Amino acid sequence: MKTQTNFLSKTADDKTIVWFENSNEYIILENTTADILKRLSKGISVNEIAEALSKKLSVPKEKAIDFILDLEKRVYEPKNNKLEEIINDYRDIEIPKVFEFTKYYKINNLIFKVSFLSEKELSLVHPKFSHLVIDNSDKFDVEFDVFINNKFIFLFVDQKIIGAWNNKNIHYFQGKFSMLLIQKIHQKEEDEWMGVFHASAVSNEKKSILFLGDSGNGKSTSLALLQANGFTCLADDFVPMDVEKREVYSFPSAISIKKNSLETLLPIYPELETSAEYNFKRLNKIVRYLKPNNKNYFSHLPCNELVFIKYEKNSDLICTKISKVDAFQQLVPDSWLSPKKENAQIFLDWFDSLTCYQLTYSNNKEMIQTVSKIFNNEL
Repeated sequence: MKTQTNFLSKTADDKTIVWFENSNEYIILENTTADILKRLSKGISVNEIAEALSKKLSVPKEKAIDFILDLEKRVYEPKNNKLEEIINDYRDIEIPKVFEFTKYYKINNLIFKVSFLSEKELSLVHPKFSHLVIDNSDKFDVEFDVFINNKFIFLFVDQKIIGAWNNKNIHYFQGKFSMLLIQKIHQKEEDEWMGVFHASAVSNEKKSILFLGDSGNGKSTSLALLQANGFTCLADDFVPMDVEKREVYSFPSAISIKKNSLETLLPIYPELETSAEYNFKRLNKIVRYLKPNNKNYFSHLPCNELVFIKYEKNSDLICTKISKVDAFQQLVPDSWLSPKKENAQIFLDWFDSLTCYQLTYSNNKEMIQTVSKIFNNEL
């Protein structure tokens, strides 16, 4: 008999969003299916639930039992979630004696010393943070070491190993690097973060809005246009939100500008003409980096709206509210969400409070005016 609740649920539109504790997985269920989970968690027998389900849906009881048992297995059996193991035991690996590059980044009142073994390691981190570089410093607050050994990239912080990732998982290394940065900047441990979203966050100094959408839809370009028109770039690509305040926190990386956006942005940001260009073959994109206009990397602001934005040539401006279910299905797959049960409940409650929009545009001025209206609750 199951009496422990291994999942959380929240109604959205005519569906139910369910979070499974054993896998940290969110799925959208029909309300009938979600109701079965709730009854199982109360200790009601499979036989009793199947009998009621059989009558309700006019299906054979045996078929209902099979469905319930399969659902029960998914919820209550621990998921084998082992990460790919490193073949060798690297616990005793030594940090290299010599690094080709050492950079010092100043963020707020903190100085980060980051050493990169070669140009390869440098290229994975430095471009996004080059605007934070200061002259070599004898004093620093945090020390990062990044080096490749035996086809794995290693990350050490203050002489302690954090992890190692193979070539297929470089994005996990980059995510971990960024997560450690925000922990140090904002003095919060990993379990104090509700989640990190693959989005762009813009603010009017009172609150923030998240822009989401597939790569190439114009998130970063829209952010660059908005920061040139009185708004502030809070974060780009890596948007952290905390548990305690349920607010978006600033992240100091530069705004990534794709090649096809240069024509639009060069008249506003002439410095992009001579900025370095980076070809990320793995991601099939060429980008330059634009310094954000944020002057306060301590800042954190509430977020009440999600905007799924898309630039579409010759399109009329269309801005409509979309269903929570549609928004959820677009938000979650690219996000890191805390596996802690209390944090998962906070995420569901926060999401339930949001207003979600789909914004399609071709005219930049109309887009900026519409975003202003969203900030001012005029839509």
